[in-house]
Amino acid sequence: MKFLCQVWFETAEIMKITEEEGRRLTEDCIVHDDSLRASGHMITANALRAPDTAKTVKVRRGETSVTDGPFAEMKEHLGGFVFIEARDIDEAVRLAADFPIARYGMIEVRPAYDIRFPNE
Repeated sequence: MKFLCQVWFETAEIMKITEEEGRRLTEDCIVHDDSLRASGHMITANALRAPDTAKTVKVRRGETSVTDGPFAEMKEHLGGFVFIEARDIDEAVRLAADFPIARYGMIEVRPAYDIRFPNE
């Protein structure tokens, strides 16, 4: 089964880490991602830039509108994602609990599925 592990941060809290803590965390995450790849669990992973770099796109009645930043005001923001393969949700949660980034944020583990019909 495939699972999307969304990395969520409390925006005010993650801004408090020092440059050195950020560097160590990045190194720990790289090592951890490499171990997930080696074990066959990793599909892909990416960090996301800060929410103020985002654009929100909306199409209504054929008209497209684009606004700066995230769609909603929130105390948390999506900081990245890891797409993994696991036997079941329990294994996915165990894997997510080992993410170094979980020390600074929250990991939402959500089952994913292919939207194509089986005969296509």
